[in-house]
Amino acid sequence: MLKNDLFTALYCYQSYILAKMKIFVILAVLFVASSAKLFIPKDIHPLSQKMIDIVNYMNTTWTAGRNFEGVSMKHIRGLLGVHKDNHKYRLQSIRHAIPGDLPDSFDSREQWPHCPTINQIRDQGSCGSCWAFGAVEAMSDRHCIHSNGKVNVQISAEDLLSCCYSCGMGCNGGFPGSAWEYWVDKGLVTGAKESCPHVETLSTLPQCVHMCEKGYNKSYSDDKFFGKKSYSIDEQEDQIKTEIYKNGPVEAAFTVYADFVTYKSGVYQHVTGVELGGHAIRILGWGTENGTPYWLVANSWNTDWGDKGYFKILRGKDECGIESSVVAGLPKL
Repeated sequence: MLKNDLFTALYCYQSYILAKMKIFVILAVLFVASSAKLFIPKDIHPLSQKMIDIVNYMNTTWTAGRNFEGVSMKHIRGLLGVHKDNHKYRLQSIRHAIPGDLPDSFDSREQWPHCPTINQIRDQGSCGSCWAFGAVEAMSDRHCIHSNGKVNVQISAEDLLSCCYSCGMGCNGGFPGSAWEYWVDKGLVTGAKESCPHVETLSTLPQCVHMCEKGYNKSYSDDKFFGKKSYSIDEQEDQIKTEIYKNGPVEAAFTVYADFVTYKSGVYQHVTGVELGGHAIRILGWGTENGTPYWLVANSWNTDWGDKGYFKILRGKDECGIESSVVAGLPKL
């Protein structure tokens, strides 16, 4: 009888320990899923409904949905045109005295409503030219801002992409800092229709042509717009805020992961998926959504991507490296 009681006690204790271990494992999995990046099987396609469902199941600060229809991952990787060695090439940094009246939220579109380029979402086509688009978008904004609306031009991405041989490899990747240096050293023409070389979407690298379209009333050299100086901005949050607040939108580069391509709304932060490449964009401002600080960003994948071409990304944590690769410059007026 005593042996049976001992056996029963040992069996119950063993069952208790196993149950506790199961609970511990379950809690550990839930903790990892809620507090760190979620790792998923590699066979789950980044553009699949499963990927979208996983991101949304995590119930984080953003919502996933369908953006790209009928395209391959090769196409998406081809859009990510910031060279892998971009971190090795950095313009000289500047430092601002931080003003005491920096607002809690800021939107360049509202601050400078007389500058229509700030509201534009461009389309880089199927060319890895984000480094050029992010640059010319911010340059165009800054010509308008610093001229108080007197200079309202759309600087040509095609001119920069095809003629800046020191900027990288065209559609196969480039360096945002080199684009801003080229603007200072060589200047860039406008990209408006019926003017100097115009392009809205690109698929292959165009030839560098030092000639305006037939019928335009300026020569190529006369249509050039120049920068006065180019620089990097220190990665501190208030330094980036001050630069945007004083001078207008900036260009930044960050690492794109597989989950980013599914972004639809909210404040993006990396949840899951492999690294796809480096991408350049234009930061317009900042704010807070449901307690989460964000940067307001314009992408160059047309208005049918994301939130009508825009996205928000976590601010103050150097999410995906976005705060450590900010470049800009001042126009020559």
